[in-house]
Amino acid sequence: MNRPLALVIDDEPDLCELLALTLDRMQIDTQICGDITTAKTRLQATKFDLCLTDMRLPDGDGLELVEWMQVNGIGIPVAVITAHGNVETAVRALKLGAFDFISKPLDLTALRKLIGSALKLQNTHEEVSGKVSLLGESSSMTDLLTLIDKVARSRAPVHITGESGTGKELVARMIHEKSAQAEGPFVPVNCGAIPSELMESEFFGHRKGAFTGAVDDHKGLFQSAEGGSLFMDEIADLPLAMQVKLLRVIQEKSVRPVGALEEIPVDVRILSATHKDLRGLVSSGQFREDLFYRIDVIELKVPPLRERGEDIDILTDFMLDKMARELGVAVPQLTSDARQKLSTYSYPGNVRELENILERAVALSGDEPIAAGDIQIRDSMGAANSEAALVTPEAGEPDVTGNVLGHQLETVERTAIINALEETRHNKTAAARNLGLTLRALRYRMQKLGIE
Repeated sequence: MNRPLALVIDDEPDLCELLALTLDRMQIDTQICGDITTAKTRLQATKFDLCLTDMRLPDGDGLELVEWMQVNGIGIPVAVITAHGNVETAVRALKLGAFDFISKPLDLTALRKLIGSALKLQNTHEEVSGKVSLLGESSSMTDLLTLIDKVARSRAPVHITGESGTGKELVARMIHEKSAQAEGPFVPVNCGAIPSELMESEFFGHRKGAFTGAVDDHKGLFQSAEGGSLFMDEIADLPLAMQVKLLRVIQEKSVRPVGALEEIPVDVRILSATHKDLRGLVSSGQFREDLFYRIDVIELKVPPLRERGEDIDILTDFMLDKMARELGVAVPQLTSDARQKLSTYSYPGNVRELENILERAVALSGDEPIAAGDIQIRDSMGAANSEAALVTPEAGEPDVTGNVLGHQLETVERTAIINALEETRHNKTAAARNLGLTLRALRYRMQKLGIE
């Protein structure tokens, strides 16, 4: 089997020898050159699998070479060797398309991890076929999918913006599964859901005895995501004190658990998201500018559903098929009037709202095709236009009908179903009849309410 081939660009003989020796021990062949001009000639004449370039070279800098490679379609991973602590240079390199960066003096363990990740990119696209994917054929979705493929080939931090319900976490999962970190864990966390007093322990871990209640060592989210991706949803909700600590972890690529004396290196790609205007929060002093520029190296905007009208039919058919498989029933059909009603709505709750609307429609339609009257949507004042409030959304999700009694009604509904099942000795057909529901509607509500 042919060994991978790497191009090393540096004018320091000692560093070149160290890199060549490290690569050779990883079963990688190496070519070495000392300037940008020679590097360009080699890259055009030879097929390399990896490129490592120093920043300062006799006839220019490594950033110029990174940009030239992107412009000329040389799509091999390129990593930039920067001076220690030169964060601005590292960020610029990632924005220009570098796979990653590593600081001097070189940490050989980190270097090996970087090289290993870069080489995994060769077959990543084929390996993730059939995994999570965004649906849609609109121009905005096509552009987004193209960007996802592009940014997945880098280890640069990605910040995902978009309204609530657009699928930001799905975008993050796609980036992870198409990346060199795909074999590692994908760890999602909602930053607004962690109490501020527990944040440091949750993110960085703690040692036994570090504080009252710390009865065992605890691995934080960064260590749990080792070798993979940490997705920080609603990152705008982080308090300022935590933002400072997060910035240091991203810059130093290491964490110090609460109560520990030494830092632990971590190899984690940072993906983040928020529905808030992060730039506005920076201007108002609610979000640190230096952290913003570290996490917003690449920004992806997920379009709202109202800008993807041609995708509504595709999403509708997919969701109905999924519901049918979960319930073990035939796929519900939609009348033309129902499809027309779905296509003309603006969906302030985006894809999540479409799914909630369809879940209600399935329950209301019984065994008949879903008609326009079963499509319960809000009017211009934001109120439900029928008895949709009688069918509540899934626990934990936003109630797009504005029904403030949603959770209470769920409790009443669950109790009624359980009582009906007990009275009929768990005969679902009889219980459905007693409740005035179709069997399909009863099965649907049992599943949504978690009734076994």
